[in-house]
Amino acid sequence: MRRRVVLALLAGGVSVFGYAPFEWYPLALASLGLLAALLARAAGVREAFVLGFAWGFGAFIGGVSWLYVALERYGGMPAPLAALAIALFCAYLALYPGLAGAAFASLQRRLHAGPAQMGGAPAATPLRSAALFAALWLLAEWLRGVVFTGFPWLALGYSQTPPSPLAGYLPLIGVYGVGGLAAFVAALVAFLPAARGTARRRWAPVAVVGVVLAAGLGLAGRAWTLPTGAPLAVALVQTNFEQSLKWDPERFADVLQANLDLVREGFAAPAPPALVVLPETTLPTLLDRLPAGYLDWLARLAGGAGGDLVMGVFRRDEAGHIYNAAISVGSAPVQHYAKQHLVPFGEYSPPLFGWFYQLAQIPMSDQTRGAPDQAPMRFGDQRVALNICYEDLFGAELIRALPEATLLLNISNLAWYGDSLAQPQHLQIARVRALETGRPMLRSTNTGMTALVQPDGSVAGVLAAFERGVLRVEAQGYSGLTPYARWGDWPALAAALLLVGAAVAARRGRA
Repeated sequence: MRRRVVLALLAGGVSVFGYAPFEWYPLALASLGLLAALLARAAGVREAFVLGFAWGFGAFIGGVSWLYVALERYGGMPAPLAALAIALFCAYLALYPGLAGAAFASLQRRLHAGPAQMGGAPAATPLRSAALFAALWLLAEWLRGVVFTGFPWLALGYSQTPPSPLAGYLPLIGVYGVGGLAAFVAALVAFLPAARGTARRRWAPVAVVGVVLAAGLGLAGRAWTLPTGAPLAVALVQTNFEQSLKWDPERFADVLQANLDLVREGFAAPAPPALVVLPETTLPTLLDRLPAGYLDWLARLAGGAGGDLVMGVFRRDEAGHIYNAAISVGSAPVQHYAKQHLVPFGEYSPPLFGWFYQLAQIPMSDQTRGAPDQAPMRFGDQRVALNICYEDLFGAELIRALPEATLLLNISNLAWYGDSLAQPQHLQIARVRALETGRPMLRSTNTGMTALVQPDGSVAGVLAAFERGVLRVEAQGYSGLTPYARWGDWPALAAALLLVGAAVAARRGRA
């Protein structure tokens, strides 16, 4: 068993290469296929849980260990405690693949018990076994994305951006549905070598894999939404402020001046854009504590150029609640957005975790959620739906702004995580959101990746990470709804629940 556990751990680590910046998407499938093969030969439910847990721990330690930088370098947490905190967090995330593995082993053992016991189960019915594995995997990933407000980073579907053949399904069934399809294909291939029966029965799974991949390629060229209105000229600013210096009171004036200079550069002649965007929390103080006249100065710069400025700020309401927010000033009336999906431990403290803030020093960490029904901002012919930082991980929440919104805009500050996998992984997540919604995704970030992502998931322009600059793009708005934007995750979840329900019913029948 020890060898199998080590193999599962290494396979989970290898899965990270399926995501950005590597994007070797077949490795993500191969990695999960290996886990499926190991689960098929597990001696029991307990071993299956350990194998799934080991795979998950390897994947998350390799894929999200950049969280350590935020705790140790910028949060002030002692290195051993920061490492322990990340290890515990990854262990929690690994519970979900562990539970999926245990459930698969339990249902398989009872459904197909025979002379070969567990080892023979998938060999007899690879299609049924692969479908069950995929359904359980989909449900486990969805649960990871919603329990305790959710952390869906490294969901399997994120590895299947173009040119993966499965990317064509993203506008239909979303990232969880595509993750389920990927798990189905991976498990089906893994179960094939042990398949028994006639030649037709052995080749049927191969044909199914071929049909799934071919249909995905056919869907890749399908346009689900249509251009609407005049394109919007946009300047996306990448400020590149060092996180440890941004909050230094002695450098406050320098940060304000740098923002002002970048806004001037954004609106520079001969062709000032209609919109300039500064990233999340670009002004390191509350809006009502800015120097007198500073906000008016920015508004005059934007209005004088005939455009508008959107920037990330901290805003306080009359009741004293603090919001991670965005504000627009300039030609159009002032518009606001407040972040709806806050980061646990970073932007608010879950119950019973006040001790965490005695170890980690995180500025503005006591925030309030924004309302879930905020209207898109209006600029010219376009309606721009904002999301802040990792809000774009939650596709089911972003589609609330549709069909009214014609463009999506994300403002982020990933300087907390240093030079790590966080920046390219986050851009890949934006590509998935663009495919799911059929809308371009504009991104203005502090350290990267500042970009324009088109509705087909392609990146039309991007700035190099950790460089200060302005990206000028033409953003064409789109109208209409993709199937995913219309129905969300429910079709994929319903299909998974039906498959698991059928397996449970069959198990009771066997009993």
